[in-house]
Amino acid sequence: MLKQTVFSVATLLLLAGCNGSKEEVVEPISETKEPTVEEVEEIKEESAFTYPLTGLKVDEAATNRPIAVTVNNHPKARPQSGLHKADIVYEMLAEGDVTRLVAVYQSTYPQLVGPVRSSRTYFIDIAKGFDSIYIAHGYSPDAKAVLSSGEIDHLNGMQYDGTLFHRASDRQAPHNSYITFENILKGADKLGFETVAVPTPLTFSEEGTEGQNQQSFSVSYYNNSDFTSQYQFDSTTSSYSRYNKGTQLIDKESQEPITLSNIFVIETDHEVVDSVGRRDIDLTSGGSGYLFQNGFKLDVKWKNENGILIPYGEKGPLPFIPGQTWVHIVPSLSSVQMD
Repeated sequence: MLKQTVFSVATLLLLAGCNGSKEEVVEPISETKEPTVEEVEEIKEESAFTYPLTGLKVDEAATNRPIAVTVNNHPKARPQSGLHKADIVYEMLAEGDVTRLVAVYQSTYPQLVGPVRSSRTYFIDIAKGFDSIYIAHGYSPDAKAVLSSGEIDHLNGMQYDGTLFHRASDRQAPHNSYITFENILKGADKLGFETVAVPTPLTFSEEGTEGQNQQSFSVSYYNNSDFTSQYQFDSTTSSYSRYNKGTQLIDKESQEPITLSNIFVIETDHEVVDSVGRRDIDLTSGGSGYLFQNGFKLDVKWKNENGILIPYGEKGPLPFIPGQTWVHIVPSLSSVQMD
């Protein structure tokens, strides 16, 4: 805050009269100097905080506890609700060649999110890395055991279908379960979950790290066109748009496009563990990957640091560009095609 200059003026007035002179004291005058535009901008620049998971500037510290939601990615569930507000979205195989999403929210909570789908153990691992409140509707047997153990604060549609969760009338189950963030916070309050907890900040840089020029590319899962995403970099906005079969990813309610600053692709071991095709995915051992930012492709390594997947270069961790990030977890980097 700019310093205020306060000054006082005392004036002695001598009044002549037959009975003598009289002294009058004028009260101090307070004057406030208005800041210039340049000073205001400098103050904002110096005092700005940043969101821990996007690196974007904010006027005051963001103390929301992260909330991680398993979001349906089946074609019948698109377009989804609330993905445009997610700080980070993780895309992983559920069973067969079908992917599912884990959307992590901290900087902004959308009004509505969904459709919500069932949990897997590695979805829970992603959520635990940020100390999130975890939201899902259903679970695999292994995921149910983890949730029942109390390892993570969670709300599940199996217990709250029709109360905290609601079914949309324009879609059929299992593609129609939604939850509002008002209901998430209501459920968290009822169960005594902490809602103020700042996650460990990621590392960000406005410049990022320069690599090989790559303006467009695609990521597929077993070459299934329903789960193949195309990305196009826009130099005017310094962000990527995401498409599937020529259709841009947008928010269902607002029609707002999802724009991304970083696409991080990691290769890791996948193992089918049951007759349904459910998997175990290794999120701890590290390995190779790609990081796309600012229209460049970087060949990177990835490591799991306290439950969070981090890109590494030869000299250490690599920064993300401030903004939203999409993380693809794939069985092989051959899933990535350079256009």
